[in-house]
Amino acid sequence: MPSPPRDLPVWMLAAASLRAGTPVALLCVVRSEGSSPGRQGFKMAVTDAVVAGSIGGGIMEHKWVELARQRLRETDAAPLLRPQIHRREAPADRSGMMCSGEQEVLLWPFGLADLATVEAIANRLQSGGRGSVSIRPTMGLQLHAAASEKSTAAEETEEALFYAFQPGPDWLYREQLGFRDQLTIVGGGHVSLALSRVLAALDFELTVLDDRTDLPTLDANDAAHHRRVIDYEHVAAEIPAGAHRYVVVMTVGYRTDTVVLRHLLGRSCRYLGVMGSVAKVAELRRGLREEGFSAEAIARLRGPIGLPIHSQTPEEIAISIAAELIRVRRSSEL
Repeated sequence: MPSPPRDLPVWMLAAASLRAGTPVALLCVVRSEGSSPGRQGFKMAVTDAVVAGSIGGGIMEHKWVELARQRLRETDAAPLLRPQIHRREAPADRSGMMCSGEQEVLLWPFGLADLATVEAIANRLQSGGRGSVSIRPTMGLQLHAAASEKSTAAEETEEALFYAFQPGPDWLYREQLGFRDQLTIVGGGHVSLALSRVLAALDFELTVLDDRTDLPTLDANDAAHHRRVIDYEHVAAEIPAGAHRYVVVMTVGYRTDTVVLRHLLGRSCRYLGVMGSVAKVAELRRGLREEGFSAEAIARLRGPIGLPIHSQTPEEIAISIAAELIRVRRSSEL
């Protein structure tokens, strides 16, 4: 089955605990910078007996879990917002770690009044729905519906601000629901199937497209959230532009790769790469230049894709491509 968004177990534990009358709290990283083990948006649900999720691990996470449990036992419903500085020489708010970065952690004890909202968040994540969640001391936990219509510019702005934090006495934390990063694999063959299964653990919303009907490897792809048979001449309509859109092209051959790239080259996305040998990718670029595509657009095409680890099998190639996708995904956060 396709993997759900990373946060679903957190909200499911919170909902189940509230239904059972078990005290439960949310831990959430609302801000992070530098080399921090917990990034903005990392979160946990904590009860006296179990936890779900993570805010970065290590001694810092252990201390926050114990603090949450202490406050739950004391029935302290006051939220707590505190910086964690990962430097030994910091004069205050030391986390006990030496990563050199910082993160700010929110401890939010849930109350019975939050049950309906928490259940709605969990249901929306489970069903693939969109929307956003906000937490504010004066307004509490809220679920907001997704806007029904947005311009492309508005969509890209929303994607760029998937997580947002406004500090101050009446602070506000807000995040979009679901997957931040969407990856489309154009081509449903053996490497596509292997890559889909690797990416299932990496929090991508995954779509696989192919122009072949009755393709066994496409039918067997149980890791993709969406699988469609399309005409490659219409591939652009299947892949919206956006700051968190990744596209990997690995069709059955050179000619169909060319058709797909002809429609996608120059579109706004975080990553566009094509699988193939050095010679094949060079020939693809030469053909695209002859068709009039700009040097700038062609330079943004990545290929051959995958880190150079001498991979040979579909599974090894998939790991090399996944590693490159992680590097691109995290490069903006370093």
